[in-house]
Amino acid sequence: MTSVPDRIADDIEREILAQRLDSGARFALRTELIERFGVSASAMNEALRILRERGVVQVKPGAQGGVFIAQPPPQVRLGVLDLWFRGLQVDAVELFEARSALEDSLSGVAAERATPADARDLDWALEELRERRADPRLYLEATMRFHGVIARAARIPVLAGMYESVVTLLRGALVRAEFAVPDAQAALARNIEVHARLAKAIAAGDREALAAALADHRVDLVRLGQPDRSPGRDSR
Repeated sequence: MTSVPDRIADDIEREILAQRLDSGARFALRTELIERFGVSASAMNEALRILRERGVVQVKPGAQGGVFIAQPPPQVRLGVLDLWFRGLQVDAVELFEARSALEDSLSGVAAERATPADARDLDWALEELRERRADPRLYLEATMRFHGVIARAARIPVLAGMYESVVTLLRGALVRAEFAVPDAQAALARNIEVHARLAKAIAAGDREALAAALADHRVDLVRLGQPDRSPGRDSR
């Protein structure tokens, strides 16, 4: 059973993420939070301790003090996306590397087995990528759905199940997604073009074109800074 401080910490974290407050911004006074949640000082202190351990807030004493937004570094830099996770038992980068390895393997088989219906599904998934490019979290979701179509087109249920398991872990633990640069649209356009090449190569059964598209896809994952937190970083 979840404790009162845990529930308060979860509620505050959701509010902070929803408001997309900047690092260093003042969120509230401790006394305001005690009054708002109707709990004891000790319960609120424990909730704030939990949030400090998660890297969500800093608590400063004094007249100018209060509860301030902390900004831990992103755990994963995925091309132009910065991603934060909570609750994973393994390194998020390792999960993305597993996802990438499965995508590469499944893409090759999909190029041999994809049907016209699979090709249509890839076109729809590609259109969703274009429609979701304004929101980093929605774009990541659309990307995973695109590769999920490829996984199903390969018709290897065990590997497709492994892929979905990795994606489910990432979805469940993702707490924040932001664009890594102020203007990410040029990089996103390039990323969409790479995915369009993947879809075309798989639909045509063109192994040479697929190999070239997959190579560019791997490079695209680590094109921007912080390569040590990017999946596939050794392939550059």
